[in-house]
Amino acid sequence: MEMDTSTSRIPDHPSGRWRTVHLFPGQGDFSVGALVRAVRADASMRTAAEQVFEAIDGVAGERGLRPLGPWLLGPTPPTARELAADAVGAAQLALFGVSMTVHHALCRAHGEPLAVVGVSFGEIAALTAAGVLTLDDGARAAHDLARVLSSCPGGLTLLSCPERTARDVIDGAGTQDVVVAVVNDDRSVVVAGSVAELARVEKTAAETKVTALRLRLPFTSHHPALQAESEAFAAAVRAYDRAEARFPVHSAVAGRAYTVGDDLPRRLADCLVRPARVPDVLHQVALCEPDVVFEAGTGSALASSARAVLSRHPTLVRAPLAEPGALPMTFPR
Repeated sequence: MEMDTSTSRIPDHPSGRWRTVHLFPGQGDFSVGALVRAVRADASMRTAAEQVFEAIDGVAGERGLRPLGPWLLGPTPPTARELAADAVGAAQLALFGVSMTVHHALCRAHGEPLAVVGVSFGEIAALTAAGVLTLDDGARAAHDLARVLSSCPGGLTLLSCPERTARDVIDGAGTQDVVVAVVNDDRSVVVAGSVAELARVEKTAAETKVTALRLRLPFTSHHPALQAESEAFAAAVRAYDRAEARFPVHSAVAGRAYTVGDDLPRRLADCLVRPARVPDVLHQVALCEPDVVFEAGTGSALASSARAVLSRHPTLVRAPLAEPGALPMTFPR
């Protein structure tokens, strides 16, 4: 029988804190509204957000962007459309800031996590959370990646099917450049390619009763054709100091935890050219036997994948900013 990880009881610990893992998502599931509701509902979230965005806004100013903290946390926050239409990098800095906000609020409630998982863009936040990058340099890397992605034409489409079916759909469409970009779980795959060829894949998906949804991201990623862009991003990250991680950082692209011997700028840049496979690293962090796995973002797509993948593990999975009743960060036992 499969265990319902959304309602599993958390064991009591003498310390009163839980053993946690934090999941840092990519860019396809971001909501300004979820952040606004969270900071208005929970004082710990508000405090963490103000502190995180104060640091990020120093980088925003250095890069010629408007301060994000007053905009996102003020009385008239932007819509998702307004944020996306702002200067290149504003949306990515906002997502990075929210991920770091959730991480800091969770650490105050439960202490540092046993491990973290980074998925695509979320690897920058995961490495920052573990202390490999400073908060300032993590924000700089997020903006660096945004600038690189702005020169990566194409798109990303979510297919609601297993990877094998997704590959059959791609083959059936007869496309030349569409590839599997992200495997979320056994029912959700993201494919990447040119806009024209993604349209052919979506048409074939509809003909074969596979649900297809074009993500609202104006670029492609996880595509082998982006080698030059990958090199440019690696060169940008190489300029920043790096420290040893305080806890394991699992990469959905590398398929494992990073080690001290890894060339981290190169590994981060792999996110542009190699696929991410989320189930592999979720199974790895399950071996840490966490009490709770938290999604450190505004959405719940990664938490949904974690529930599907970890259905046989006695682990609670929560998306604090997206799920009703998930705030405050501490829940009654």
